[in-house]
Amino acid sequence: MGLPKITSLPDPNFRNCGPCDICDVRELSFCAALDGDQVNVLARILTTISADAGSVLYHEGDDARHVYNITDGCVKTHKMLPDGRLQITGFYFEGDYLGVARSDNYAASAQAVNNARLCRFPISGFETLTHEHPELQDKLFSMARDELDALRDHMLLLGRKTARERLATFLIHLSEGQTRRGKTENPVHLPMGRGDIADYLGLTIETVSRTFTAFRKDGLIELVDKAHARLLDWDALYALAENE
Repeated sequence: MGLPKITSLPDPNFRNCGPCDICDVRELSFCAALDGDQVNVLARILTTISADAGSVLYHEGDDARHVYNITDGCVKTHKMLPDGRLQITGFYFEGDYLGVARSDNYAASAQAVNNARLCRFPISGFETLTHEHPELQDKLFSMARDELDALRDHMLLLGRKTARERLATFLIHLSEGQTRRGKTENPVHLPMGRGDIADYLGLTIETVSRTFTAFRKDGLIELVDKAHARLLDWDALYALAENE
């Protein structure tokens, strides 16, 4: 797994505007808290990154030097358990940010699921901006609260739900995320493989595959292809997700 490929912004495209001015996901990210002049200050400290599928942005335990904002693609975070197993802790999409550490080291590793593009900010410069612009700090706190809520839901999913309930919850969560990002709720895009889904849901690959097949046979979903599932029976899926 290589390091992410760093690319420079092509000058001809940005002669009369900054990269943030033409960003498609600006309104989804923490940048939305800033006005035009403030965003231009933010743009001065960023580096755009192109990360090929499988590229590692940072490893668990590395010095925390940067924060990232995803502008395209999907990134997963994961931790290595003491027995050598991998636990995926989250999947992140356009508009999501990652890399904020509670200490001087990253608590988890971050890896591109598919080809992704990100804005990378040095933590030193980023912290200065958050102190100078309280509105940015407020936006980050709000996003952090949302992430904590998601982590609590994930703990409940791992601790209490059956395989069918876990997969239903996962698919609905992805669909709702697409809607928040201004995309259609169906079909659900699954850029991650069945192995990644298993490592996220705390299941085996075989169980995940069997549950997908069972959902298809029961008419809950249609497997359009390996990377897309169309949700058909919303009531049944919500009932499973809510453990009803």
